[in-house]
Amino acid sequence: MRAVPDRITERLSDLGNVPVALPVLLLAAAYAARRGNRRGALAVAVAMALVPALIVPLKEWTARPGPLEPWAAGYYPSGHTATAFVAYTGAALLLRPYTGRARWGWWPVAVALVLTGATATGLVLRGYHWPLDVLASLLMCTPLLLAVGRSCRRTRRSPG
Repeated sequence: MRAVPDRITERLSDLGNVPVALPVLLLAAAYAARRGNRRGALAVAVAMALVPALIVPLKEWTARPGPLEPWAAGYYPSGHTATAFVAYTGAALLLRPYTGRARWGWWPVAVALVLTGATATGLVLRGYHWPLDVLASLLMCTPLLLAVGRSCRRTRRSPG
């Protein structure tokens, strides 16, 4: 079954483009570094740099065709999903300590997960990726984000 292209799914899938997601991450990293969380800012920058190192070799190795272009290869895993997940969630983890009250501290992460989910949904409905492509990216990038989260927690507990 082929997805019906439309403006909404195109815009949702665009959330995973580097020119859209990377500036969000860079702004959050600059803000966190300025507020003293240099370790977290560095950790999220390293995580983002590792995304192509993880995704590109697997795309080449699997050479999986896409839903709308069965003659083309390199759709597994989804680079757009990985970019969105690491950029938005990494930014959220960096900003979380500065959101005020502890009970409201998770809203940046919730927003990041909604943006990542919107990206993944757009990619699948648009026909750019199979659902498994998206899931693989999420699973591959989760350890990177867990490391970022640990780095941000350590920095928050530090005196100063």
